[in-house]
Amino acid sequence: MAEMPPGWLAEDTEPNGALQRGHGDGCRPDAAVMGTALTTPVAGGSFQDAIRTLNTLQTNASFLEQVKRERGDPQAQLEAMRGFLERSGLKVEDLDQLNIIHVTGTKGKGSACAFTECILRSYGLKTGFYSSPHLVQVRERIRINGQPISRELFSKYFWLVYNRLEETKDPAHGSMPAYFRFLTIMAFHVFLQEKVDLAVVEVGIGGAYDCTNIIRAPVVCGVSSLGIDHTSILGDTMEKIAWQKGGIFKPGVPAFTVAQPERPLEVLRDRAQERECPLYLCPELDDFEDHDALELGLAGSHQRGNAALALQLARTWLQRRGCWGLGELKEMPSSTVLAGRPVPLAPAFQPTDAMIQGLRDTEWLGRTQVLPHGPVTWYLDGAHTTSSIQACVRWFRQAALGQDKPHDGSEVRVLLFNATGDRDTAALLKLLLPCHFDYAVFCPNFTQVTSVTSNADQQNFNVTVENALTRCLENQQTWTRLLEEKGGQDPWLPAPLRVGGLLQPAPSRGTLLLVPPSPRPLNSPSLVFPCLAQALRWVAQGRDPHLAAPMGAHPHPAASSGAVLLREAAAIRVLVTGSLHLVGGALRLLDPTLSQ
Repeated sequence: MAEMPPGWLAEDTEPNGALQRGHGDGCRPDAAVMGTALTTPVAGGSFQDAIRTLNTLQTNASFLEQVKRERGDPQAQLEAMRGFLERSGLKVEDLDQLNIIHVTGTKGKGSACAFTECILRSYGLKTGFYSSPHLVQVRERIRINGQPISRELFSKYFWLVYNRLEETKDPAHGSMPAYFRFLTIMAFHVFLQEKVDLAVVEVGIGGAYDCTNIIRAPVVCGVSSLGIDHTSILGDTMEKIAWQKGGIFKPGVPAFTVAQPERPLEVLRDRAQERECPLYLCPELDDFEDHDALELGLAGSHQRGNAALALQLARTWLQRRGCWGLGELKEMPSSTVLAGRPVPLAPAFQPTDAMIQGLRDTEWLGRTQVLPHGPVTWYLDGAHTTSSIQACVRWFRQAALGQDKPHDGSEVRVLLFNATGDRDTAALLKLLLPCHFDYAVFCPNFTQVTSVTSNADQQNFNVTVENALTRCLENQQTWTRLLEEKGGQDPWLPAPLRVGGLLQPAPSRGTLLLVPPSPRPLNSPSLVFPCLAQALRWVAQGRDPHLAAPMGAHPHPAASSGAVLLREAAAIRVLVTGSLHLVGGALRLLDPTLSQ
């Protein structure tokens, strides 16, 4: 997704009901008071028509560059969001009925949301969950009880909101909300009309000026791990980013954060104080465990912090909504509460059976996900910042490289990588070197060469084909340079980049292949493909039952020598990382059921 200035953020790419007190772990808000959203069906088209129309709300890449230069007024953009919401038939105060858990952060906010949603669903509550981006289908962004809403529901609410916005156009309000804003408004309608007991809402980008921040009265807020990302929008220091994230704090609404570096944590504390928000630091997950370690549905040691945050968010939600079955608080020495900390430490507690089950049952596609497909094992993680790539490397080395090697030792390790936006690709790739990949494969996030027009769910008008391919060639060049610096493994360096001259039709079938400007020695360990389908097929060499065999020969000499190794290897281990959009495209091809 392309980067935007404050106020445009992700949206340009992209009174409470009484609670019935239940027995044991259960409670439900009174459904009768939920929702004043539009109820009159409005004529609309099909699901595919809805997706195509939604895609017209994306801002094209050239306009985004103009927007960056203009740096619109962030506060005015939030006001515009409120205006769009009202034109759709909702008032901001209607959102108070949704019992919202609002979560921001740089890394792990989606995982923390997924843990939180699953815990509360384990209590028998009807959950709504709004997240971004989607990996395979846009319906994934709006979930009820952990499942993406159906095509029928998506189509119903899309046209209901779209037609209402069309009907309310006038000279003063002539525009439609952009992609992410529209989906946010649509999610609120879905959750109100489908009468969820609560909604877990993940911030798009930042916090203060994100369009989800029209929420006035969440039940509880969370801040996952902070890091450097989206610098053109949020600022280029951790402190500036922390200021943006703390913008979701609301007066009197408790908020929780995981361990953060000292200065950003102080910024969060100051933001909480100025907004009269009680902020607490989450204890480590170890503090919730007695004898047995808690089993997490998401792999990787970095998920433990996300799980600890989820436990606090879920318990606080249950407590503030008057539910039973909260989990007994553990005794804490009073000296530990403020011992040298700018933010007080929240008490740990004994997780309930429902909490334990929720943590264990959590699924979150494309994050530390393993797909074993015969001799080919795919390891997928949408890490795209330096710290999340570090966590990904730790997970991959433990999950993949810790496995017993085949008896004959013939194991091939492949990296499939792409990065987008203003990220420091060299820093990310350098962190991946210790995995000792035999091949590095670079390709854009397009599933097919023709997918710019054919695959509506994954269309992204914010990226041009030429820019995407140029980025891949630059990434290849960076990888080659890093290997050379590391030990002279690859003396060949690509000629100066000229995308126009590198795209040539393959005579056999007319599709595009990236042809190097000059011959390259057989020991070259990196390749560029024009789309994911060709990259995955080359890696799998017909040995993954979900993928067709590669058609014809890639003209690069390293491709033919690598193909022999891949066909004969006892095990192929492939790490797909660098971009959630890349992982989403790979999942679409590797697990066709996700597209149904």
